Amino acid sequence: MRLHHGKPANGTIYLGSTIDLPKRAWEHRNGVVEGFSQKHGCHDLVWYEVHDGIEAARFRERQMKEWKRAWKVRRIEEMNPDWEDLAPTLV
Repeated sequence: MRLHHGKPANGTIYLGSTIDLPKRAWEHRNGVVEGFSQKHGCHDLVWYEVHDGIEAARFRERQMKEWKRAWKVRRIEEMNPDWEDLAPTLV
């Protein structure tokens, strides 16, 4: 999940799933992936979940895309109350 401009109140929240989070975070940060995140300037990784497989991750992504924004914000702030970019902490 990424946040545009680091402002939880009015930033764009992007949800996606991947099998290689460090690579995907780098791609978004450097604007090499065309699509929603590039168009809306979503660069920071502010939250993530780990799943047993890509199908479970995609299922969770589809679930969360139906959530209200406030639910997503609450979930992010449980892990990352300051909305800091977590990408540098990935191995």
